[in-house]
Amino acid sequence: MNTDALSITNIIVAITCLISFLCMNNERMKSAMIFHPVTIKQQGQFYRFLSSGFIHADVLHLAVNMFVLWSFGNAVERFYYPSFLGQSSSAMYLFLYFGGIAVASIPSYLRHKNDVNYAALGASGGVSAVVFAVIVFEPWQNLYLYALIPVPQILAGVAYLAYSWYADRRGTGNIGHNAHFTGAIWGFAFTCALNIDLLTRFIQKTLEGPSWL
Repeated sequence: MNTDALSITNIIVAITCLISFLCMNNERMKSAMIFHPVTIKQQGQFYRFLSSGFIHADVLHLAVNMFVLWSFGNAVERFYYPSFLGQSSSAMYLFLYFGGIAVASIPSYLRHKNDVNYAALGASGGVSAVVFAVIVFEPWQNLYLYALIPVPQILAGVAYLAYSWYADRRGTGNIGHNAHFTGAIWGFAFTCALNIDLLTRFIQKTLEGPSWL
């Protein structure tokens, strides 16, 4: 048996895809899982802080989130976390991802707990947390936009935070930009808190700059 296929990341991706596809064709199931602050406040359905991370608006929304999670999550789960956390790395990885989903929804809950028309879904908070966990370990490693354009992760991360903050302030569209922002902050802070040496290492690596300078 190929044990690589049994990684936590791959299992999360598979379960999320299954549930998302089911909910795309089942409005009742989707309604029961979606993040709806008013329902949470009135009925105490706090499970929605997590269940909303298993459903997505459409195939593109699902595909983007799961591809990024698969790419970065396997790196965190199999290499970065074990190298610093040892046997507790799997449990901490679960806290990183699902904590990102839940924590990222808190600002939206506080803002919209009396707004019956507001609802949100998707794993973006958890995915952002995983991406920013990778940045802690390798700030100057390149991301490749459109699989062609190299951009250092730390620069992409700063631009991502700035855009998420700006887009949330404008309040346009139906995308939960504040969830992206909060999830990213959670991923960075949670990872550094697990081992203070990681923060020191991140600062040193950041100040050293990229190897090509």
